[in-house]
Amino acid sequence: MTAAPRTARDRARAELTHEIKDVARRHLAAEGAQRLSLRAVARELGMASSALYRYFPSRDELLTALIVDAYDAVGERVERAVEAAGPAEHPRAAWRGLCGAVRAWAREHPHEYALIYGSPVPGYQAPDDTLAPFSRVPFALLGILRDSGPDPARTFGEADLPGPLAKQFEAVVEAGGLEVSPATLARAVFAWAGVFGIVSFELFGQLAGSADPADPFFAYAVDRHADLLGLA
Repeated sequence: MTAAPRTARDRARAELTHEIKDVARRHLAAEGAQRLSLRAVARELGMASSALYRYFPSRDELLTALIVDAYDAVGERVERAVEAAGPAEHPRAAWRGLCGAVRAWAREHPHEYALIYGSPVPGYQAPDDTLAPFSRVPFALLGILRDSGPDPARTFGEADLPGPLAKQFEAVVEAGGLEVSPATLARAVFAWAGVFGIVSFELFGQLAGSADPADPFFAYAVDRHADLLGLA
């Protein structure tokens, strides 16, 4: 069935919502998430604050919209890169594509990257609406591991996962219905944290004077993490 066309009012509301978020992103870059203000956004748009509240009743709802958009943007970039690499036939190329997509997006959108992967915003509690968008990148990684053939954990053996840690990841695998072993999931999280840590170090100037420019170091780290994951 074809969806009924939206009304002019629906289109106008969608356009203004988009404009509000664009202005909010500029304020995010200039002031940081902690100082994001609905009144300031409304003032730049020439709106009364009460009118803007009909679109976003609170600062936290506006933050949530920006967070969801950012997670979806990096998730879509990653999914396209992984698919283009052919994860089943070329798992290491897919992993490189995932990591490169994260880094490229972060360098293009450093303030949005900081919003979702940087320090938590004081007083803000992310709602469940953010979970599915957040999951796109880790699920892309788990898809590479799932489709890459034999479970990479067997390359290293399950015994090297300490008992308390094994229980933690067993619970996550069971709760999420994930198609990887606890040991593989632990390595995936380790690799994921390592790659994002390097991206954060690069963006926030922590590699200045050492691995700067960071291209060779990033490529080295991506491949060493691929070794850890057992990707052919």
